[in-house]
Amino acid sequence: MNSNLYALIGLVVAISFIMALKGLSAPKTARRGNLIGAVGATVATIIVFFDPAIEERNNTLLIIGAIAFGVIVGVPAARRIQMTQMPQLVALFNGVGGGAAALVAIVEYLHLGDEASAGEVLATVFTVLVGSVSFSGSVVTFLKLQELMTTRPVVFPGGRFVIAATLAGAIGTSGWVIASGGTTPLLVLAGLSLLFGVLFVLPVGGADVPIVISLLNAFTGLTVAASGYVLQSTLLIVAGTLVGASGTILTRKMADAMGRSLFGTLFGAFTAKPQAAAEAGETRPVKSGSPDDVAILLNYAQRVVIVPGFGLAVAQAQHTVRELADLLAEKGVEVAYGIHPVAGRMPGHMNVLLAEANVPYEQLVEMEEINPTFPQTDVVLVVGANDVVNPAAKTTPGCPIYGMPILDVASAGNVIFLKRSMRPGFAGIENDLLYDAKTTLLFGDAKDSLTKVVNALKAL
Repeated sequence: MNSNLYALIGLVVAISFIMALKGLSAPKTARRGNLIGAVGATVATIIVFFDPAIEERNNTLLIIGAIAFGVIVGVPAARRIQMTQMPQLVALFNGVGGGAAALVAIVEYLHLGDEASAGEVLATVFTVLVGSVSFSGSVVTFLKLQELMTTRPVVFPGGRFVIAATLAGAIGTSGWVIASGGTTPLLVLAGLSLLFGVLFVLPVGGADVPIVISLLNAFTGLTVAASGYVLQSTLLIVAGTLVGASGTILTRKMADAMGRSLFGTLFGAFTAKPQAAAEAGETRPVKSGSPDDVAILLNYAQRVVIVPGFGLAVAQAQHTVRELADLLAEKGVEVAYGIHPVAGRMPGHMNVLLAEANVPYEQLVEMEEINPTFPQTDVVLVVGANDVVNPAAKTTPGCPIYGMPILDVASAGNVIFLKRSMRPGFAGIENDLLYDAKTTLLFGDAKDSLTKVVNALKAL
């Protein structure tokens, strides 16, 4: 392929990545943006085989085999994955990207040997350090999201000093690589970086995991950009920079939405005060209701706000909640959805879930806009959410979510919780709103409960 034509195609692909990112910034254009990005990535992969700068193509069959293996594994996994497991998949994909960038940088560094320039050595060290952190940290976020390990912050005596010492060791080893080169210091750097990635994420509580996923995504983007410098690939530099920049901006916005600094999100568990445990055998009364009770409350309401959470995704009840909202609208009830920026397990989780059910975008109202309307709301229907409406975020200093802005559903006339049980939310803390006199609990699977409410509402 002519070098000018190759460069022109590369430019078109880079523009497609920018257009994809722009499309992903709004729900209405997200699908189109995703398709543009996928097409661009496919073209970018294909044109590598025609790069005029590559003189020897001895590993073409191995590359094609690796791509085929990725397609065989990735396509079925992505198609079969449940919406509730999408954050875990994102975490794994993100980790694989960081790990792949680190491995490619190591291989290229060994290939260059003494011919590696100072810039290439620095880029390799950065890629191995940050890419390994992204890989191991993403694995821990996956384990937390999958609840294969505790979602609570994991701290141990002297933990902050161990983390600091590990980071110092990784930085020191980076200097060793730059000064002397060789395989051994590079592998030591990779090992220390992997360890630091684990220690970096362990102190993060469940409610803050989405922020860490976004931060690690930014790390992966930066490593891809750095590996692009090592490989002299403009496309990798462009793609990695876009991912790194957008991930950094998203992380900052999410930290602001949680009402805390990024440092406090990552290491606040070391300074948090332990929560007092409930006395053994202590029970608190709650008011539970039937689907008929809930239907009556909704039927005589003038304004209803639905607050979706992870439980809605678990029950796959998005279509049923849309049916309920449409039925209420036919009865003249004003309906809106209150969307918290970190509801679910990743940014935009609820928006994607409700988009599956074709919920009108104008009914999705962000937290800052919906909160002032709760005092004029007759009924709030909380479907599977807990932490994002928990008053402890305002009233209990030292708890894992303290300082996080919440949906002020407590100021509404009536609150209905659809829950499977009294089990705490992902942050692992109790919600006092469940025991409020204005709160009614409807226990059971969200989809089944909503179906019964819909049938009871039709009968009124």
